[in-house]
Amino acid sequence: MRGVLVDPGGDLDKLKDAVQRAGVTLEKILLTHGHADHCGQAGMLAKELGLPIEGPHEDDRFWISRLEDDGPRFQMTCEIFEPDRWLNDGDTVSFGEVTMEVLHCPGHTPGHVVFFHRPTGFAFVGDVLFQGSIGRTDFPMGNHQDLLDAITQKLWPLGDNVTFVPGHGPTSTFGQERKTNPYVSDAAMARG
Repeated sequence: MRGVLVDPGGDLDKLKDAVQRAGVTLEKILLTHGHADHCGQAGMLAKELGLPIEGPHEDDRFWISRLEDDGPRFQMTCEIFEPDRWLNDGDTVSFGEVTMEVLHCPGHTPGHVVFFHRPTGFAFVGDVLFQGSIGRTDFPMGNHQDLLDAITQKLWPLGDNVTFVPGHGPTSTFGQERKTNPYVSDAAMARG
């Protein structure tokens, strides 16, 4: 019953209530990337609960440094923070008895990371991949080819049976997306 919050961008009262109802003891906050809807209020929550923040990759320092300016776009108050630990490709993060691998998957943002739990085939992918779609790359410092490469070269090799939780929308599996996703399915990639 020890856990983490991944990407607590806002709705802090709802998150704290859910944690309390579940009876989970929080150990830290994990961040996939620096966009306000994923980390805008993470610093506030970390201070309130005395939790360390791990992630994202330091290439997202640009995004975290502008949280206070970006917050109003999401109708929220955001606060700039400094993570306790920037993450790199190949790092691990741990809580309770769980250890997750860190994969640096740039494209949506330059410092985006994915958290992968190999024993259960489970991943938190943030805004890299969605059921039937992929992350936007039209924001500053986004790169469409980097995103496609991250998905096909880092995520697909993990296996078709991997279940993933995206930053928005329903869960899916890598295998399902390889079959049906119009952006990164095997057929779409073959067409170029």
